Amino acid sequence: MASGNADAYLSEIKLNVNNREYSIVVKPDTPLLWVIRDNLGLTGTKYGCGIAQCGACTVHVDGKAVRSCTTPVSAVAGKKITTIEGISSDGNHPVQRAWIEAEVPQCGYCHSGQIMSAVALLVQNPTPSDADIDRAMRGNVCRCGTYQRIRVAIHGAARLIRQEGVDKAIVSEGAMVDVSPQGSSHISTKTGTQTGEFVLNPFIRIGIDEIVTIVVNHSEMGQGVYTSLPMLIAEELECDWTKIRVVAAPVDPVYNHTEYGIQATGGSTSISSEWERLRRVGASAREMLLIAAAKSWGVDKTSCRAEKGAIVHSSGKRLTFGQLAEKAAELDSPQDIQLKDFSNFTLIGTSINRLDTPEKTNGEGIFGIDVTVPDMLTAVVARFPVFGATVARFNADKAKSIPGVKEIVQIPTGVAVLAEGFWPAKVAADALEITWDEGEDANLSTQTLREQYADLARSPGLIAREEGDSEQALKTAAKVIREEYEVPYLAHAPMEPLNCVVDLRTDGCNIWTGTQFQTVDRIAAARVAGLDPEQVKIHTTLLGGGFGRRANPASDFVVEAVHVAKAVGKPVKVIWTRENDMKGGWYRPMWYDRIAGGLDANGNIVAWHHTIVGQSIAIGTPFEGGVIVDGLDTLSVEGAADLPYFVPNVLVDLHSPRIGVPVQWWRSVGHSHTAFVVESFMDELAHAAGTDPYILRRALLNDYPRHKAVLELAAEKAHWGAKLPEGHGMGIAVHKSFESFVAQVAEVSVSPEGIVRVHRVVCAVDCGRVTNPDIVKAQMEGGIAFGLTAALYGEITLKNGRVEQSNFHNYPLLKLHEMPRVEVYFISSQEPPTGVGEPGVPPIAPAVGNAIFAATGKRIRRLPIRSQDLKQT
Repeated sequence: MASGNADAYLSEIKLNVNNREYSIVVKPDTPLLWVIRDNLGLTGTKYGCGIAQCGACTVHVDGKAVRSCTTPVSAVAGKKITTIEGISSDGNHPVQRAWIEAEVPQCGYCHSGQIMSAVALLVQNPTPSDADIDRAMRGNVCRCGTYQRIRVAIHGAARLIRQEGVDKAIVSEGAMVDVSPQGSSHISTKTGTQTGEFVLNPFIRIGIDEIVTIVVNHSEMGQGVYTSLPMLIAEELECDWTKIRVVAAPVDPVYNHTEYGIQATGGSTSISSEWERLRRVGASAREMLLIAAAKSWGVDKTSCRAEKGAIVHSSGKRLTFGQLAEKAAELDSPQDIQLKDFSNFTLIGTSINRLDTPEKTNGEGIFGIDVTVPDMLTAVVARFPVFGATVARFNADKAKSIPGVKEIVQIPTGVAVLAEGFWPAKVAADALEITWDEGEDANLSTQTLREQYADLARSPGLIAREEGDSEQALKTAAKVIREEYEVPYLAHAPMEPLNCVVDLRTDGCNIWTGTQFQTVDRIAAARVAGLDPEQVKIHTTLLGGGFGRRANPASDFVVEAVHVAKAVGKPVKVIWTRENDMKGGWYRPMWYDRIAGGLDANGNIVAWHHTIVGQSIAIGTPFEGGVIVDGLDTLSVEGAADLPYFVPNVLVDLHSPRIGVPVQWWRSVGHSHTAFVVESFMDELAHAAGTDPYILRRALLNDYPRHKAVLELAAEKAHWGAKLPEGHGMGIAVHKSFESFVAQVAEVSVSPEGIVRVHRVVCAVDCGRVTNPDIVKAQMEGGIAFGLTAALYGEITLKNGRVEQSNFHNYPLLKLHEMPRVEVYFISSQEPPTGVGEPGVPPIAPAVGNAIFAATGKRIRRLPIRSQDLKQT
C-alpha cells in the first residue's frame, strides 16, 4: 500500500478542456495525456510512446498542437485545451470530413493525433503546399502507412474550409460542449442480442428498427474486415447497406476460422477463408425472409424477391426485413440455397466506404487500452532486462510512496505495480529496485549470433527443396556468384501498445483486449485462472495495429494480465509501456542467408543453392504440428523453397538454431526475408549475365503466368527503362505470398552523403476477385510503408543479453515526408480472392535495393540500408 504522506505531493489544478471547467487533484508533473484519459475519461487522445516521438497524443493548447504525453498538467492550467472530442459536436469538422472522404484510417489508432496536427496546420496556413504538410506532420507517425491519404485529406480539408468560410476559431478551438460518447452508427460494442432483435443465424440479427447486425468473427486491426466481410453477407442478403451494424464475435466454435480450426485472424486469410461461408450465410437468411414473406401473403416464394432491406412481391406488395424478422427467425436455415452469379454482384467489387472510418476520426472508437470496468486498477509491470531472467528480490519502498499506488505484486514476468491510473503505476514501476537472476542468455549479442549463423550457413541443413544437382552444376558453371545476405530481428511496434483488461471472479473471467487469437487466449487464460475455457469470455475490441504481435502463441500479454488479476483479486488493466513492448521480445527472427548461383556461357542460370539460417517461429508452440514437416519449419523457407524461376538445378536448405530470443510471425512472416534475398540475388545474376533484370525475370516465368502478368503490368506502368536523372535508379521485384502475386517497381535517388529517398512505387497486384478495391489499395500502400520502414530503419540488436532499442527515437518509423507516391494497379481476375494484408510488404525491400544498385552500382545485402555504405568516396 502507499505510505501515509503520499497525498502531500498532490495539488488541485483547474483545467479548461473542450470548453468545460474541471478541477482535478493530481501530481503537478503528471503528463496532460493521462489526466485527459484517466481523470477526465476522454480516450480519443492516445498513448503511443510517452516521449513525444509519435504524435498519437496530440491535443491543442490555446490553438497550437502539443504532445500531451510530455506536457506537465501544471503547465496548461488556465489555458484552453481541445481534444479530438472537442473539435466538433458531431464529427463534422472539415478535417474530419476530409479524412472520411479520403478513407484515411486503417487501424485508426493514430488518427486522433494526425487530425489534431492537421487542424493546427490549417489554422496557421489555410493553403498548405506539400512541403508545408511535410513539415507540420513530421511529429506524427502512422504504423499502417496511411500517409498518402493523409496528404490528400489535408488538401481536401483546406478546400472545404475555403469554400465554406469556416470560422477560424471553430477550426482551431472547436465548439463542443457535451463530450460524452455518442456512439457510432455502424460499430457497436454490445455483442449480445438486443431487445427487438431476432437471430437468423450466428452471423445475422435483424431488428424491428430495420438494423441488420452482422457479427464479424475476424479482428479489425486496420485491414478493413469490419467492412469487407459484411459486404459478403450483404451482397447475398440484399439488405440496406446504410442500416448495417457490426459487432465483434464472442468466442465460440461456430466462429472458428474455416482453415485454422480456431477463432483467429492472420495469414491474410480473412476474405479468402470466408468467401464461401459468409455469402452462404447471407443467402440462407435471404431465403428465410423470402419464405416468411411468402407464407404471410399466401403466395409462392418464386414470386417474391429481396431488394434493399425488403421482400417485394410481383404484385408490388412489400414487407421490410424488420417486419419479417421474427417470423423468419422461427424457420430452420435452408440447406439448398442458390448463390448469386458473379455478374449480378452490386456490392462486391465496389469501393464502398469503410463502416469504421467515422469513429476513428472523432475519438469514439474503442480500443483495448480505452476499456474501463468498475473498481479497476491499472497495472504496469517492471519486466525482465534479459530474456529468461527471473526476479531474485525487490525493494518497493520508493514505489509505495507514489500517490495513487495501491498494490505491488510479483508475477512470473516481473513485478506489477497497480494504481489509480497509468501514470502513478508507471512512475512507481520505474522506482522499483529489482535484483534479477539473469539466467543463461545474459551474454547474448547480435555480433555473436551473426558469427554463429555464418558458420552454420557453411554447412548442409535440412533440405526444403532439391531438384537436379546444384553442387555439380555450380562446379561446371562458366560463372559462379556467391553472396551472403543478412536481416535483423524486427519489432512489430503496433501504435497501440499491448494491453489487456481482466475481471476475474470465482465463477468466470471477462477479458477485454485487441487480440488476433481468441481461442488460444481463452484456453491460456483459463489455465492460469483455474477455470474451464467456457468460463472465460473474450471481448474483442478494435486493435491499434497487430502485424502478428497480437497473435501470440503463448498469449503472453493476456496471460500476464490474468496473473496480475489473480494476485490482487480485483479487475485490472495491464498496459505495456512502449519500452516494455520494444524490449519484450516476440520479434521477427534474425536471418542469415548464403546463396550461390551458376551461369553457363550463354548467361543462363543453371544452378541455385540457397542456405537459410534463422530461428523457427513454430517449434515449441501449439502450431508446431501444422507447420513443421520432417523437422523443417515451412514458414522459414516460404518464398524460397517455392522459387518460381526456371532453374534446372535447385537446392534450398535450412538451419533453425535454438536461441533464447522469443520470436513469432511478423507481417508477411517468412516472405519478409526470403523475398529480399531471392529478388536481390536474381538482380545480381541478371547483371552478371549482362541482361536487363526485368527481361531475365520475364523469360524465366513462362510457367508462372500470374507472376509474369503482374511483373509486366508493373514494368509497363512504371515506364521501365525510361531515362532517369543522375543519381536516380529503378528497381523491380516480384513475389507470391498468401496466394497473391505482387510486383513492385521503385524509383529512388541516393545523395552524395548516402541518403536514400524513395520517390515512387508502382505496385501491380493479382489477388483474385477483389471485394473492395479501395481497401486493397490501402493495404498495398500500407504494406509498402511497413516494408520501407524495415528496409530503411528497422533493427533490433542485442548486447550483453539486453535489447538496445527502447522507443521510437532509436527504432524509428517511416514518416509522411518520407512516403513515396504509390500507384496500385490490379490484374482483372475471376479466381477466388486471396490475401492482401501482407503481400505488399515482401517486394519493396528488394525493389528499393535493386534501384539503389541501378543508381549507385552498390549492392544492398544487409538490412536496414545504411547511408555510410552508400556515401560517395
